[in-house]
Amino acid sequence: MKRRRSIALAVATAAALTTALTGCGALDTAMDCVKTADAIATSVNKLQQAVSTASNDPTQIEESLNAIDTELGNLEKTTDNADLSKAIDDLTKGVESVRGAVKNGDTTPDIKPITDAAGEIAKVCTPG
Repeated sequence: MKRRRSIALAVATAAALTTALTGCGALDTAMDCVKTADAIATSVNKLQQAVSTASNDPTQIEESLNAIDTELGNLEKTTDNADLSKAIDDLTKGVESVRGAVKNGDTTPDIKPITDAAGEIAKVCTPG
């Protein structure tokens, strides 16, 4: 009887530990998502500033797009959430579109698709 209780206690302890570790993993992923969404928002703000002052320094647009690409790569590696994956795809398409427009000489490209997708990423990554 004592041995059964010990085994039952060991199984219960292992199950609780597994649940706790899984929860921590999910929490870590959520925190990574929030940090990356914040970094993307910062990069999008810099892009908006770069577009508004493109006549002064057009290279700032490219630098902002590169920063967004970097953060998207980080976020893409850590997600299996379908809504987040769609927002990442939308933001990637927006970045490609703006990059193409700038390459073709547009100094005031439409960045609305980028800001919309970044907003969606922020919404998906916000806990609660």
